[in-house]
Amino acid sequence: MERLADRELDEARGRNGRPRATSRAELERVGFELFAQRGFDEVTVEDIASAAGIGRRTFFRYYASKNALVWGDFEGQLAHLRELLAAIPASVPTMEALRTAIVEFNRYDEHTLPWHRRRMALILSVPALQADSTLRYNAWRAIVAEFAAGRAGVSTSALEPVLIGNVALATSVTAYELWLQEDSADLTELLDEGFRRVAEGL
Repeated sequence: MERLADRELDEARGRNGRPRATSRAELERVGFELFAQRGFDEVTVEDIASAAGIGRRTFFRYYASKNALVWGDFEGQLAHLRELLAAIPASVPTMEALRTAIVEFNRYDEHTLPWHRRRMALILSVPALQADSTLRYNAWRAIVAEFAAGRAGVSTSALEPVLIGNVALATSVTAYELWLQEDSADLTELLDEGFRRVAEGL
């Protein structure tokens, strides 16, 4: 992800160093810039708040932690995934429905994609984020398992939905790892191919 130019940072702040409008997006922009300069582990919440021209207490109104900032609006994203899955007709086979929804879920425009690449590079490579990742992956996987269970008419703890949830997560993470290795790779194409191969039995 490209770094913010100094001019852009200056324009985002007032003359006294404060941002004209503090928001989640602004804090993420400032935080990711600091992570790129110093490394994730070397940046504190205080550093981010100071660079954004706000107090530590104000930072926590937007994010519960530095880790949470990296994930962005994760709860909102989970709700979006639920909506995508719910919108697919019951006549569409489960794995095809998952492929369609997850590919769409991970579709980003040209402006947003570089930021998302940077976000996922941190999530998949920084040890300090791994424990947090496990909890969030579990929440994502649970939505997939719930969808699969509803389709099959079984409990969410039954073998089939649990297996589908794990396979969907593994397929998605694999696509992301390959995408991060090659700048010219297309994320949605990797996801689409991955889910197609799974559906075909590899």
